[in-house]
Amino acid sequence: MEKMQWTSLLYGWIILFGLLFISSFALGLFLKMIDMKETTLSWTTFIIGLVILFTCGFITGLKGKAKGWLLGVLIGIGFTGFVFLVQFLGYQQGFTLSQAMYHGFYLIAAILGGIIGVNFSSPAEEK
Repeated sequence: MEKMQWTSLLYGWIILFGLLFISSFALGLFLKMIDMKETTLSWTTFIIGLVILFTCGFITGLKGKAKGWLLGVLIGIGFTGFVFLVQFLGYQQGFTLSQAMYHGFYLIAAILGGIIGVNFSSPAEEK
């Protein structure tokens, strides 16, 4: 991978964790103010996660200008790896089957975002 793609990957991860922090804070404030059922909360967080990973894949593909599928895979795997490490090291639990399924959808969203982002970018300049 070229330096430009590594830089775009770094941008994607920074934006990913920034958006996750902001959305977690906003969702926490929202939950403090209203009563929400557990099923509604799980669907809300799932949809927010899909949108964030698609957006970060899109931005990474837009900045990377090539190999959007690979950039999307790296964004998705980075997110899944981070969640797994926090869950395993912090709570001594592995992934359940439903969590693995959710993270599969997150990975697909990041890949699609990366592919679409590359197609929206201007062509990479030849050296």
